[in-house]
Amino acid sequence: MKNFIVLSIVLLMLSGFTSAQNLDEWLTKFEKSDYLSTDDYENSAAYFKKLAENSEYAHYFTFGVSPQGRELAAVIVSKNQNFDPVPLSQRKVPLVMIQNGIHSGEIEGKDACMIMLREILITKEKFNYLDNVDLLIIPIFNVDGHERKSPFNRINQNGPQEMGWRTTSQNYNLNRDFMKADAPEMQALLKLFSDFLPDFYIDTHTTNGADYQYTITYDIQRWQNVYPAASKWISDEYIPFIESEFDKSSYFISPYVGYKKRDVKNGVTYWASSPRFSHGYAVVQNRPGLLIETHMLKPYKDRVFSTQILLEATIKKVGKDSDLLLSINREADEYYSNRSLRHIPLNLTLLDTSFSTMKYKGFKSVRKFSEIAGTEITVYSDIPFEIEVPVYDVFEVKDSALIPLSYYIPKEYEEIVVRLKLHGIEVKELNDNEDREVVVTKFDDVKFPSNPFENRFQPTFTYNEFTETRTLLRGGYLIETNQRTLPVIVHLLEVNAPDSFMKWGFFNHIFERKEYFEVYSMEPIAQQMYKNNKHLRTEFEEKLKDENFAKNLYARLNFFYERSEYFDKKYREYPVYKILR
Repeated sequence: MKNFIVLSIVLLMLSGFTSAQNLDEWLTKFEKSDYLSTDDYENSAAYFKKLAENSEYAHYFTFGVSPQGRELAAVIVSKNQNFDPVPLSQRKVPLVMIQNGIHSGEIEGKDACMIMLREILITKEKFNYLDNVDLLIIPIFNVDGHERKSPFNRINQNGPQEMGWRTTSQNYNLNRDFMKADAPEMQALLKLFSDFLPDFYIDTHTTNGADYQYTITYDIQRWQNVYPAASKWISDEYIPFIESEFDKSSYFISPYVGYKKRDVKNGVTYWASSPRFSHGYAVVQNRPGLLIETHMLKPYKDRVFSTQILLEATIKKVGKDSDLLLSINREADEYYSNRSLRHIPLNLTLLDTSFSTMKYKGFKSVRKFSEIAGTEITVYSDIPFEIEVPVYDVFEVKDSALIPLSYYIPKEYEEIVVRLKLHGIEVKELNDNEDREVVVTKFDDVKFPSNPFENRFQPTFTYNEFTETRTLLRGGYLIETNQRTLPVIVHLLEVNAPDSFMKWGFFNHIFERKEYFEVYSMEPIAQQMYKNNKHLRTEFEEKLKDENFAKNLYARLNFFYERSEYFDKKYREYPVYKILR
């Protein structure tokens, strides 16, 4: 018996020695470089692939290819080996999706996930995280930007020694592309998102902006744009939990806020994200979405480890409340599928009069004159301060949409339908022509900016809606609104939504006139219209009081042309119709 005990102790010691040897092999470049560097795309991908190869609980796969030919990879981790999409109705545990490197200079999340997965899958000290949660991790989303690395890519950022670039090889900012889906990387991600439909979504970043004591900040939407039960869970359960986890650490955490009138003494402001951004997109997919923003001036080591703490805190809280979160997400999907729902908020406005307070941990700043800048600039010191400030976090709905029965998109706009499907939206094709009463939208006061934004010229306009019977042609598409993706549908197809296809310039061609008149052809027609239509004659004579109009031959004849049967009836008309009943 004594010999057996000694042998057991020796075996345990050998086992510990072997584990130490193995651990060296699993050290990341971040750790080997004294926390100053991060690995390149190829070696990063190899590390995540090796994790999956050495664990029966992980699966490495690719879901797309970048414009420069690099694979977009993901790792799914599941104690029950749920490596394929599981419908929400059959899901036993929530799925947490972690997306890193959407801005690849901001890459803490990748290194944090390497260490976290090693501790879950290899050393298994955190294997219990998988008891009630599955994980879907994208190590690097913007893979081409990741490899455009340099020590000089982010002037405001303190490491790593080399960091990737903010945009893709095609110069798209992916965190403006969630709705319009122009970038091939985003098209691949949206397909992945709608296939797996995570229960909680996380996007990791590094912020720019002011200097302050917080190592890490976060934003998670919980306003009128969020399903009420989800908003309550986020406010009452999730946020207190993650902040309490940081109370146990050496890092300070704060909500991701702006300064009112650029001075923290005036208060801090929250924001209601539109769905072009990651965590705003989670909202329209009826899911909690966490934006992580570490502070760019803090050491890279602290930014990585604080990101890891927040990722693990989220996993623990989602696991603890797994049944509740699954129930909330099912309720949210059913809520938006219900025909009795009448309105969807499109825009929220921050109220200037309602606020709470918080103690804010900043660094003292001074204004100094710069001969180079030719004016005073703000410079931060290393002197900390703590101040009670107003917190502006109350919103009201500025615009909302009346939900139609369905939307109709003509067959010739199939490109729009393809993008709708990427978001998980169900589409039906008309088998026959149908005469239906529809809402038609016409635009006026159309203006364009002088420069593009994200490769698109975004129009501003006013519009009018009217009801008319139109023939919906066979082969056209019906998008019925009694589906879980209702908020996405409305935000894409309502013209006044901030990230609609219309606002993103997908329909700019409808603002171009393609047919014109010759004076000798239009003049006799105008004469006849003037003679036969008393109302038109009165309107024309009123216009003649405008001296510029009266002196303009073309404007006078165009007045009649635009009101004639010859004028293009589809000019400035939105080709998407709404069916109310």
